[in-house]
Amino acid sequence: MLNMYAARWCPHCRKTEEYLMKRKIEFNYIDIEVQQADIVSKVIKANGGFDWVVPTLEYNGIWREGKVFNETELARDLMNMGIGGHSD
Repeated sequence: MLNMYAARWCPHCRKTEEYLMKRKIEFNYIDIEVQQADIVSKVIKANGGFDWVVPTLEYNGIWREGKVFNETELARDLMNMGIGGHSD
């Protein structure tokens, strides 16, 4: 299942969450601010090793670093991760 590492205060996380829900893509919402150090370190590594950035996505060991929400880019990245989703 797709994991979304996010923070409730993040507008890009909310938009990504809405996108996934609208397309009926199942995902685990993981609040990065309450995770143990080993989880946070994986997210930091996925984002270049300096700090965590949200929303960071992970699916079957494939990571997508945290990015500003862009629907076209997100759709492409999800397809590249092996997640098809549903169209409107």
